[in-house]
Amino acid sequence: MPTHTISPAQPLTLAALATLLADGRPVQLGDDAKAQIATCHAYLHRRLTHEDKPIYGINTGFGSLYNVSIAPEQRAQLQVNLMMSHACGTGAEVPQPLVRLMLFLKAQSLSYGHSGVQTATAERLVAMYNRELLPVVYEQGSLGASGDLAPLAHLCLPLLGLGEVNYQGYRLSAADAMSLFSWEPLALQAKEGLALLNGTQFMLAYAVDGVLRAQRLADAADVIGALSTEAFGGCTDPFNANLHRIRPHAGQVLVARRLSELLAGSELQTQPRHAVQDPYSFRCQPQVHGASRDALAYVAQVVETECNSVTDNPNIFPDEDLILSGGNFHGQPLALALDHLAIAVAELGSISERRTYQLISGQRGLPTYLVAEPGLNSGLMIPQYTAASIVSQTKQLCTPASVDSIVSSNGQEDHVSMGANAATKSRRVLDNVEQVLGIELMTAVQALAFRRPGRTSQELERVVAAFQQEVKFVGQDRVLYPDLHKAAAFVRKFDWQ
Repeated sequence: MPTHTISPAQPLTLAALATLLADGRPVQLGDDAKAQIATCHAYLHRRLTHEDKPIYGINTGFGSLYNVSIAPEQRAQLQVNLMMSHACGTGAEVPQPLVRLMLFLKAQSLSYGHSGVQTATAERLVAMYNRELLPVVYEQGSLGASGDLAPLAHLCLPLLGLGEVNYQGYRLSAADAMSLFSWEPLALQAKEGLALLNGTQFMLAYAVDGVLRAQRLADAADVIGALSTEAFGGCTDPFNANLHRIRPHAGQVLVARRLSELLAGSELQTQPRHAVQDPYSFRCQPQVHGASRDALAYVAQVVETECNSVTDNPNIFPDEDLILSGGNFHGQPLALALDHLAIAVAELGSISERRTYQLISGQRGLPTYLVAEPGLNSGLMIPQYTAASIVSQTKQLCTPASVDSIVSSNGQEDHVSMGANAATKSRRVLDNVEQVLGIELMTAVQALAFRRPGRTSQELERVVAAFQQEVKFVGQDRVLYPDLHKAAAFVRKFDWQ
């Protein structure tokens, strides 16, 4: 398997990240990254040797303690104290694939040579990534400004032989896990703890994973919506290119074209129409799905920029002979984007549930609740209830986190992004909408059975056949929750392109 090289000269794309996450290939620091890290580290320590001007977090305290001077012999302990004191995470554990992504993204950010760390520190993060030695990190504790302090403290504690890790299915103390590889704890030098803890890699890991999942969900929504259109007896006129030529939002045009292609060659489209117009949830798919796609394009641009950014503080510029204290750790760009992602994905679920409702309502020749003997059988009555419940919860989760703030650090950190909360709730929205689309898919395939012997398009028949391998036709009532779970898993794993 080829190795991915972390290089400041090679911009990191979401497509490259998707490949990296899919095949699990190892990573390494490029020679140019090592050189830039080493140059920055050497410059910092020359400065510290020749002058004692206050430099935030290097020879001063942190946060509101910025005006407390730290003696040279205490600077290394300052960084260790920072790591230990900030490991205050609570709540659920961060999923292990996201922890692994956090390790990679932290190494990527350090590779640009503006953080002052030792090369060995960045290389240890890469080694942990490759060995899948994954620190135990908790979801709660970050305000999304000053970086993701608490989560990143848990991520980096194992560099010191502290904290816990997950390794090959076991939860171990970091010290015990390191002994498996004969690794010694790192001796942090000036600035290193701050470089490790300042940064947006917790939010960013959720954002990378979220935007990749959301793009898949957008593809799934188009295919499932096309199936529902066929099952409902809807027509393709609303997807005609002429309509979208005169309102040419990029996402709208793309979805209209995709729906037309998905329905091309369908026998069902040659049958007499049931109505002059279809309900909005069918007719307006290009406008609704398309708007979500346009929103996701914005989110992807923000996320990709952040992947190629330095987000700690202060930042070091050896070529300019500058050490600057700023605010690149502030998560507002990601907070807004993650809120936008959640809303965009939620709308895919909202319109999906409405199509499910229409399909079970006994319209256009379909039996009520899509079962042959309604009354004796409830058929697919309750899956729609479940979808409605999930959609309602999802709306509540879409209350923006990014408009919230709370003062911390004795007023020094007086505006924060709450991007970490935006990150964790956006993941719940993605989980919810996967299930809602799975319920629509199950409903559409069930409804399509009542249109036989008519056939839909070749591409949609392929989807139906694959889904029916997982979820069988509901001829009479049975316990349905395993089918709902299988439907969500199908949405998550199927190749919708």
